[in-house]
Amino acid sequence: MIRSMTGYGRFQQTIDGMDITVEVKSVNHRYYEYSSRVPRAYGFLDEYLKPHIQKTISRGKVDVYVWIEAIDAPLGAVNLNYTLAEGYLQALNELSKKYGLKNDISVASLARFPDVLTVRRMAEDEEAVWVIVRQVADGALERFVSMRELEGEALRKDIIQRAAAILESVKIVEERSPITVKEHMDRVEARMLQLLNEAPIDEQRILTEAALYADKTDVAEETVRLRSHLKQLETMLSGDEPVGRKLDFLVQEINREANTIGSKSQDVTLARVVVDIKSEIEKIREQIQNIE
Repeated sequence: MIRSMTGYGRFQQTIDGMDITVEVKSVNHRYYEYSSRVPRAYGFLDEYLKPHIQKTISRGKVDVYVWIEAIDAPLGAVNLNYTLAEGYLQALNELSKKYGLKNDISVASLARFPDVLTVRRMAEDEEAVWVIVRQVADGALERFVSMRELEGEALRKDIIQRAAAILESVKIVEERSPITVKEHMDRVEARMLQLLNEAPIDEQRILTEAALYADKTDVAEETVRLRSHLKQLETMLSGDEPVGRKLDFLVQEINREANTIGSKSQDVTLARVVVDIKSEIEKIREQIQNIE
């Protein structure tokens, strides 16, 4: 199933005295780019999360957030850095004396300075913690993928609809192209009659001119390739593999054929049809930029 690169999923669960929340979100990106934010005490989780997330997401800029609150587990020992606290206290006293400020230092204010008080957590089994966090991460990923697939289906329907519109325009090109040759022949014959003042016309010359014009404006090869590319587009959109990059290349080829048809078309009606085709191609290109 086609997936959008835009998605969001959040899941929260309390397991073994740990309240865990995992949030996964992504936006468009040419490749896979991963970033995360996990609690400092659980920094080791990042080396587990990154490969685990990548099994599910192949493309997009992905941000993962993890919150962990130990409800029942002991926090461990509180350590006091006396040397650092003394340094802060001395610096504050000097500021008070130098600038004549009120010395209102309290234990609470001193304790709020960085690293004066630190908490040393009890040693934890990293593998055991990861097993618990993975359950919550999988819940977030399930919701994330569901949203991606929902948006992906909407993208698929829109692209299929626009591809069908292009096929209708291609049909007009195929029907109109031979008519332009006859119209050109009629114009040439009328011009020759005007110039020769109703003198005998060289039919062979008209046929030669018509053959040259037909060869110059023939778009049969381009329309055949265009139909083939559109069929391939529909096939890709029906698959289960990530096809965003392949679709991007395919749309370039579709646009190339449309440009060639446009350069060969010397007819106002066909020129307008080609403009419609290119407009739909551009809209498809924009949609494909959001497909994984």
